[in-house]
Amino acid sequence: MQFAPVFRSEWLKIRTVRSLLATLFALFAVTTAFSALAAVDPEDQGADPLFTALSGTTLGQIAALAFGSLAVSAEYREGAAVRLSLTAVPRRGLWFAAKAAAIAAVVLAVSLVTSLAALLAGSAGLGDAADVLTSADQVRGVLGGAVYLTLMALLAAGLATLLRSGVATLSVLIPFILIVSFVVGDVLGTVVDFMPDRAGQTVLRSEPDGTLGPWTGLAVTACWTAAALLAGAWRLRRQDA
Repeated sequence: MQFAPVFRSEWLKIRTVRSLLATLFALFAVTTAFSALAAVDPEDQGADPLFTALSGTTLGQIAALAFGSLAVSAEYREGAAVRLSLTAVPRRGLWFAAKAAAIAAVVLAVSLVTSLAALLAGSAGLGDAADVLTSADQVRGVLGGAVYLTLMALLAAGLATLLRSGVATLSVLIPFILIVSFVVGDVLGTVVDFMPDRAGQTVLRSEPDGTLGPWTGLAVTACWTAAALLAGAWRLRRQDA
């Protein structure tokens, strides 16, 4: 069986699940709205105008995590869907690759529109303070923000395949991101710079002040995502559906 028809079937699944479409809408709405609100009072976000304009991404990523986990966990509800999928596509690696590719394609497309809308809304709120942003900064912020959100969705998809539960996945990832990064970050020191969220969000800053640069930080997040996907693929291959 070829990859294209399997990918197309996974794309159709996403289109027909209302909860998934709702999370995509939430991704756009939350990211854009909070970027606009944060830009009204930029002093709360520090001196980096690019991060201020795209600060809604830090909340929008929760919707991206929800999308990735729900796209996979929907297959495991009562076990019926995943068994049917694997009956139609016996090559589990092919099916999982198509599932991940469909998730990535959808989230990337929505995230590109979302990041651009957030940047425009945030820049409008910043007013003259946004004039210091170069075209290169803005392009990097939009493209990098979209890739970051896509990686976070795939991270959740890989972990959901490993745990076979959307609730368990979000119960692990959301506290990990909100508590470890923001509450105990100062205690962990430079180690926190290599957390998946902190590392990836360096691409949203015009002048990163941590250990990693914009693209190296995004590469660290990609490594976390790859590890989660490999772990999910391992369990899918090793255990019965």
